[in-house]
Amino acid sequence: MSADRKPGQISWEDFERVLLCAGTVLRIEAFPQARKPAWKIWVDFGPHGIRKTSAQVRALYAAEDLIGRQVVGVINFPPKQIGPFVSEFLLTGFHTDDGVVITTVERPVPDGTRMA
Repeated sequence: MSADRKPGQISWEDFERVLLCAGTVLRIEAFPQARKPAWKIWVDFGPHGIRKTSAQVRALYAAEDLIGRQVVGVINFPPKQIGPFVSEFLLTGFHTDDGVVITTVERPVPDGTRMA
């Protein structure tokens, strides 16, 4: 690590490699095989396609609360096997004592728009 960077810091180039994009939640299914209560979530990321993930957000969100909402996901992680399900992106959020608060978009943007 160079002397001008502290541990834990990243460079602008590091940040640019992370594809944080907005997408619209299309579909939600229960995921009873998950170890902790979770939803299977399908999101439309526009030109990046429809991708699915498993997210432990059931403590704060009912399925009907999420359909049609724009969320923020990391779409360039490799797929991850979660039990019988393959997760294709990371739904971003903030851990709280009550559960994970999903990162959402304050105003509508085109699906697939990259966070700047």
